[in-house]
Amino acid sequence: MARPDKAGTVAELAEEFRGSSAVVLTEYRGLSVKQLTELRRALGQSASYAIVKNTLTKIAAQEAGVQGLDAHLVGPSAIAFVKGDPVEAAKGLRDFARGNPRLVIKGAVVDGRPLSAADIGKLADLESREVLLAKLAGAMTASLSQAAALFAAPLGQAVRLVEALRQQAQDVPPAEAAAPAEAAAPTESAAAPTEAAAPPDDAPTAPVSMAPSEESAPAENPGG
Repeated sequence: MARPDKAGTVAELAEEFRGSSAVVLTEYRGLSVKQLTELRRALGQSASYAIVKNTLTKIAAQEAGVQGLDAHLVGPSAIAFVKGDPVEAAKGLRDFARGNPRLVIKGAVVDGRPLSAADIGKLADLESREVLLAKLAGAMTASLSQAAALFAAPLGQAVRLVEALRQQAQDVPPAEAAAPAEAAAPTESAAAPTEAAAPPDDAPTAPVSMAPSEESAPAENPGG
């Protein structure tokens, strides 16, 4: 290959490196042209798959500031340049490799961070960006529902709901949260003194004096 062609190839690879959110280095030894076409289809429209020469790829990666691939650039090499969600590309590679074990993932760089083949497998097990966005939208809808319930609730319930939401935001267990303000007010039974209870009917009463009063004393005998 002439030197100008090599320079052009390096420039194209460097541009691919710069424009990719992730690059996955693979070994394609033993895969047919038909299988490579199926692999490109499995990666989706947001990724491309190209057979590369190791020496030129090292130079292009160095020019693009991509590190972590040099040690894996041995033997037949092909790179998946991912422009979209790296999780989706990792899933496509994993699913294809299950039916075509000759595809070997050697390493990757995702968002500038080198990853091993095992890391790519873990990345494939993550939820895709679309699923995460759907869950986020669901969480936001739930928050709006809580806000609607707050405005529709009576005052006492609204105060308790605000306190519960505040404790949830601080990640404090409800059992450790402070009690509502109304709980601190004295209860009716504690505030009002109780009346003295009347003695029962069979309770002993004070003894009645049997001494005669002055009015009932006998008159003196006038003849004595």
